[in-house]
Amino acid sequence: QVQLVESGGGLVQAGGSLRLSCAASGRTFTWYAMGWFRQAPGKEREFGAAINYSGGVTYDVDSVKGRFTISRDNANNTVFLQMNSLKPEDTAVYYCAARMYSSSRNEDEYHYWGQGTQVTVSS
Repeated sequence: QVQLVESGGGLVQAGGSLRLSCAASGRTFTWYAMGWFRQAPGKEREFGAAINYSGGVTYDVDSVKGRFTISRDNANNTVFLQMNSLKPEDTAVYYCAARMYSSSRNEDEYHYWGQGTQVTVSS
């Protein structure tokens, strides 16, 4: 079992930045790929970014690439999502998720999920 706890969400003005954290506990974090997904009100959950166990990263090109950066600190069992140049359309609940080894854009391929953290971007 892997337990995931997100933090760092909040209210920010458009153009601002936030850094989300996801702390993992349980089995060996190093071998897990980590993903960040988000769900806006009335919309389906969507992929944002992912990082595999060796550090390779994948971004959703249309929505976040160039503004968001995913990284991981294996020594502290934590994955981060640095979000810059935030827009009102980035408003959503952000979830981190874990699966073994390789990352995926498909939420159904992730086995463990955090409870989510709210990000609200005002215009």
